[in-house]
Amino acid sequence: MSSAPRIIRNNVVVTDEWTLVPAIEDGAAAALPGGKVIVPLNVWLAQREGLLERASGKDAALGVWLDSNQDPAALVDTIARISVIAVNFPRFTDGRGYSIAALLRSRYGFRGELRAIGDVLRDQLFYLRRVGFNAFAVRADRNIDEAVKALTDFSENYQGSIDQPVPLFRRRPTAISAS
Repeated sequence: MSSAPRIIRNNVVVTDEWTLVPAIEDGAAAALPGGKVIVPLNVWLAQREGLLERASGKDAALGVWLDSNQDPAALVDTIARISVIAVNFPRFTDGRGYSIAALLRSRYGFRGELRAIGDVLRDQLFYLRRVGFNAFAVRADRNIDEAVKALTDFSENYQGSIDQPVPLFRRRPTAISAS
């Protein structure tokens, strides 16, 4: 079995080709590895011009990660140039990342990979996908092959959300309209 990290992307378990750069207090001092990297927001803010130049190279890939207490508006002016935005869930009980995802998809129009990282568990995946996440780095002590099954736990959604804006009662034909 491969020791390469794996994630769930678009409902399939795949090898993760991105390197998640750990948080560092001084973003300007962060040394970045080669290849595809997902950098913390403070590194992005401190090294933005260099990262944008790097992303315009042959790989043309740039990733940024946000903590659950950070404002996604900090990425708005260059959001179209970012390939991956990861949202860190420090604890599975911290739901602020759901709101960040919904904002990135609906208000800011982000169309790239939106990845949940941190304390991500099987029970969250279905709901994370509803608000716009399409990639998940499941906690390392959990079975990713079992976790991917959570994406098909439910066949129908009652409420509207990013993945299905129309609530069920508006999607169901009524007896009157069917005649």
